[in-house]
Amino acid sequence: MEKLSPESKKRFSMVARAKSFTHAGRGIKVFVASTHNAWIHITVSFVVIAAGIYLKIERLDWMLLIFAIGFVLVAEAFNTAMEIDMDLTSPEHHPYAKDTKDVSAGAVLIASVTSALVGALVFMPKIVEIINK
Repeated sequence: MEKLSPESKKRFSMVARAKSFTHAGRGIKVFVASTHNAWIHITVSFVVIAAGIYLKIERLDWMLLIFAIGFVLVAEAFNTAMEIDMDLTSPEHHPYAKDTKDVSAGAVLIASVTSALVGALVFMPKIVEIINK
């Protein structure tokens, strides 16, 4: 492996860091604008947040729910990125491209089921408590 010389390394730049945030923001816009499932996940997230506020859940529960929401959104964003790449690099039907897209979609399903289980563990005791009153 070739070692980089000090001259070849880029210096830290606040302008470059700011631009990276701009690129990331654009990526989020592309993700939200082009992914119908993102809207479903975001809507469910708002419902979960509203339920958490209404049921006055504890701090640890908030942390778990925030992590679960982020987990699903990140999985969906990676799935979208993978689909964009596969559509570019393999515009014709190819079994490996299909496998890549299916595995990526499967990751979103795993994240969603995991998050639903977290939500059930957080909310079920509160719901049972309300029912038993």
